[in-house]
Amino acid sequence: MDELLILYTTWPNAETAEACGRAAVEEKLAACANLLAPMRSIYRWEGEVRSEPETQMLLKTTVAAADRLRALILRYSPYETPCILAVPVDSRHCNPQYAAWASGEIC
Repeated sequence: MDELLILYTTWPNAETAEACGRAAVEEKLAACANLLAPMRSIYRWEGEVRSEPETQMLLKTTVAAADRLRALILRYSPYETPCILAVPVDSRHCNPQYAAWASGEIC
């Protein structure tokens, strides 16, 4: 079984996040995409503090597929500098049936 990884990303709205998440699952780069409730991000960009609504997405993938999934996210993201963070998964504490299913969904 491949080592699991979660890619965390942010999107300007649910529609752009869903389009990317659906493509990731259809292309077997992610077993699952979770879109989370809208949030407000406060950040500095080009010297100015900004506050914008965003949608978070968690993509469950494998280490082996992570680079291809990152490339897909970069293709879909409308942001100049998209947020893509990799969160390692400690398989010792996972549901083994879920981990096996997730690994089996990713090529």
